[in-house]
Amino acid sequence: MTETPTRFTPLGRLITIVLIAGLIAIGVRMLQRNKGENRGGPSATASSSSGDSKAPAVSEAKNSVPPLPPGSPYVVPDDKTIAVEISKYAGYAGLVAANGGLDPNENSIFFKNHGFKVKLTINEGENWAELNIGKIAASTTTADVLAVYGRQFHAIVPAQIGYSRGADGLVVRSDIKKINDLKGKTLATAQFTEVDFFLRYLAQEAGLTVNMLGSLDATPSPDRVNVVYTEEGFAAGDLFLNDLKSGRNKLAGCVTWEPKVSEVIDKSGGTARLLASNKNLLVIADILVVNQGLAKQHPEIVDGLVHGLLEGNRLVRDQQASQLAVVGKAFGWTPEEAAAELSKVHLANLPENLAFFSGAIDAAGSFGDIYQSAVLAYGSDLVKDPPDPSHFVQTKALESLQKAGLFKDQKLAIAPIRSGAPRATLETNPLLSKNIQFLFEPNSATLDMNNPNNLNDLQAIKQMLTVSPGSTVLLRGHVDNARVEEFRRMGGDQYVRQQALRAMALSRDRATEIKRLLQEKYGVDAQRIDVVGRGWEEPVGTNSELNRRVEVQWFTVE
Repeated sequence: MTETPTRFTPLGRLITIVLIAGLIAIGVRMLQRNKGENRGGPSATASSSSGDSKAPAVSEAKNSVPPLPPGSPYVVPDDKTIAVEISKYAGYAGLVAANGGLDPNENSIFFKNHGFKVKLTINEGENWAELNIGKIAASTTTADVLAVYGRQFHAIVPAQIGYSRGADGLVVRSDIKKINDLKGKTLATAQFTEVDFFLRYLAQEAGLTVNMLGSLDATPSPDRVNVVYTEEGFAAGDLFLNDLKSGRNKLAGCVTWEPKVSEVIDKSGGTARLLASNKNLLVIADILVVNQGLAKQHPEIVDGLVHGLLEGNRLVRDQQASQLAVVGKAFGWTPEEAAAELSKVHLANLPENLAFFSGAIDAAGSFGDIYQSAVLAYGSDLVKDPPDPSHFVQTKALESLQKAGLFKDQKLAIAPIRSGAPRATLETNPLLSKNIQFLFEPNSATLDMNNPNNLNDLQAIKQMLTVSPGSTVLLRGHVDNARVEEFRRMGGDQYVRQQALRAMALSRDRATEIKRLLQEKYGVDAQRIDVVGRGWEEPVGTNSELNRRVEVQWFTVE
């Protein structure tokens, strides 16, 4: 018997078309959702729309660092094409320029000078397992990440790529004026990323610690900066914006990166502001990481990658206009967008690289300082048995280039980026304040220079000024108020006033002594330090030792 082919009725055809269209729409939405985020760039897409009524999910806070597989060497293929991963971020424009784009080709600096080709792949995930096991030859990250993963990260760092200068930011409710105001508040960010480190670094400098929460309904600690995590950085911005618009008031801010930083502020209706960015706070340092096995077996490839990177950085720094088209094509930007994104990064040259790794850099964070800051910021509960920063560093390629004189015309050139706004006046709007208990000789302004804590605290103030070009500090001296009532019994209010003036002078003399030591011992420019004496007018409590202090207020350039 012959079967009659089944035919759709007009209604059936209509229903089928609607179902197919619906499935296509769902598929497109899923692709967009899974596309991942970009660290920066005008076409970066958030994982969820800020206009959605449903807030992004809060991720479970990890109480340990994700494990990585054992290391294996990257095997150089027969065609000598090296696989290198980057993200969609202007900081990696030098690699793109050196390669003439993303695809391997014989016109690249790598091939012309060193005989191998490079395939650049954009991947927004952190593919450290792939780097460890030799699936890729090299990748890019930030210096703080090495402190998180420690010894299990089988990679070497042969070069700095540059600094982020404004791509990362801390956005807060408008009533929050400084980092210290975040005590007891809750913020959103992405765990084990540079924005997580940025928040922890600022909290640490303000004398605060971080408390991780598993949900927005968890009880925040009243004495710490509380943090909830989202799957990625853009979602943290969306979560905060959703909280602002809903009126739930669970969050005080977020730490994310551009363009989400600007988007949250623009859509907040004046209820959110930028508290801090890394435009002039250079602690987010981009670095090249190379598979450890490849570096041991093929040091000549490491030499070629470093040379090509620095030549590419030089092209973008010195001839930016000629590189906008190739950088824009690689990242999906117009030349104008590429120029705008490049304004948010500083691409490192050879002398800056050498100073970065040696610790001699005096206008930004060094590798060692950033690494150790990350170890301290994450704490021993998360970072266990961290290796010394030298465990990762391999500067032979940089030293060879210096010896060859290929970049002898280059100089350190890191300066503050000023927005045109006037500098904050004395004691107005510091980024943060920090109380330091310097040990002075009794009733004098002579600092005990044999006390190691005093030396460490002087170094900490100097480091504040180092990582933030153009920043200033105000040293506010304070003395103990424990004897005020005794003075009143001895001579009444007039005697108290006399002693108050002496206390004011002593507190100022002590702040001035700290300034003198910073100038003479650490070479700090006197114009970057202001002093004031407050006597016993501002006790922090009843503890006499805590009241004998020098308060450091840090003013950064935005």
